[in-house]
Amino acid sequence: MNGSLDFSVILHGQYGHMILDGMWLTLQLAVGAWLLAMVLAMVLVVIRLTRVRPLEWLVAAWVSYHRNVPTLIQLMMWYFAIPTLLPESVQMWLNDFNAEFLFSLVALGMCQSAYFSEDIRSGLRATPDGQSEAARALGMSYVQSMRLIILPQGVRNALPALINHTVLLFKNTSLAMVIGVADLTYVTREIENYTFRTFEAYLVSTFCYLVFSLLLMAAGALLAQRFHRVTAR
Repeated sequence: MNGSLDFSVILHGQYGHMILDGMWLTLQLAVGAWLLAMVLAMVLVVIRLTRVRPLEWLVAAWVSYHRNVPTLIQLMMWYFAIPTLLPESVQMWLNDFNAEFLFSLVALGMCQSAYFSEDIRSGLRATPDGQSEAARALGMSYVQSMRLIILPQGVRNALPALINHTVLLFKNTSLAMVIGVADLTYVTREIENYTFRTFEAYLVSTFCYLVFSLLLMAAGALLAQRFHRVTAR
């Protein structure tokens, strides 16, 4: 084998299809984990704002655990440890429905929910204090005021941090290869093993991650500009 670069083997035929399939699975994992993380983050923020001490402590413990334990350990905990606590019938069902993907989605979503919740909570601190009182004066309940008035403003204020952590979530999907998820990183390693084109395989993978990360950042910038124009009116 000479030292010249040759991408034709990597980008065509079965290996090209492997890269596309891996990228598609990576996007599915990222989107699913993001949706789970955002829903959980909203719930965590609302619970924390109730000012009920035991609930605040539970949320603080959730955030502390997921922010301080390495994401890789959380993935392995969900895939290797937690299934041992489940009934055998449930384990068999999970194995039939791609347990690796499901557990990685749950682990990544829960982990990222801690970061999203803190981002939104920080955004809420920048919300004027009178917003909640004004919502109550209009006859809104606590849930209605949070859903329609407070949380949207908190999310808008936290948008830069949310975008940064969204990009981090997308990159962290690569950790799922450790438990056998055939994402882009996993198939890149497989292609490298089959073709011995190490540089070409990892360069293509790097390019794919870079492009999608930059697209996420660009989308976040456009969204921030739109919110800025709306609030400036």
